[in-house]
Amino acid sequence: MARAIWKGVLRFGSAEVPVKLYSGVQDRSVHFRLLHEKTRRPVKQRMVDPLTGKEVPYDEVRRGYEVDEGLFVLLEEDELKELEPEKSRDIEVTRFLDPELINHQWYDRPYHLGPDGQDVDYFALMNALEKKGLEGVARWTMRNKEYLGALRAEEGHLVLITLRHAEEVIPASALEPPGGRKPESREMKMAQQLIDALAAEFDPTEWRDEYRDRVLELIEAKAEGKTLEFRQPAKRRATGDLAASLEASIAAARERKSA
Repeated sequence: MARAIWKGVLRFGSAEVPVKLYSGVQDRSVHFRLLHEKTRRPVKQRMVDPLTGKEVPYDEVRRGYEVDEGLFVLLEEDELKELEPEKSRDIEVTRFLDPELINHQWYDRPYHLGPDGQDVDYFALMNALEKKGLEGVARWTMRNKEYLGALRAEEGHLVLITLRHAEEVIPASALEPPGGRKPESREMKMAQQLIDALAAEFDPTEWRDEYRDRVLELIEAKAEGKTLEFRQPAKRRATGDLAASLEASIAAARERKSA
């Protein structure tokens, strides 16, 4: 069963709803240890002076920010500590808006919100959000860091998704417009046919990290003293003809669909 990682209080207007925060995702990456080639013992990473090659003790290490090439501003721990946000358990909902106003590009990490003792108030808020079809914008501080997030109702519960800050998001308008010739009407029609041929329901169980699966399979085999042979997928060759490529893609998509 999922364990709460933090507790807070949802506040909007004069209303308050105590909640528990649960992580909505988990890291399933394969993590390796670095070993000595001969002894097979884990090795340690140390901080060294690049000029002398000598190890630098941890208590002699300081944080610095490079403002110019080779020029650093030194920052002390107590200075950074003073800049940390004030500790709080409040999740302040500042407004409610149409979810379409928040582009997917802004969403970062999802969290589940569960009730913390006041179930009636919690589900009243969830049902109201669900019926209105709105999304709340909230601010809160967690573990010495300020967050901005989107509050929404999903599958009978509240979900809080952290949002990226404005300086992190690159708008499409910042990209150079595409060059080259415009597609012909036949190519446009075929592209639409390909989209129709690939249209299907979203099934998240189909999306697996195939590289992770192969790595774990290799690890399990080597642990049992076995060897594995993996076949490399056939490389796709570009035809250089857009219409021919679209036609072949449409045929392949229809064949998969009928199968």
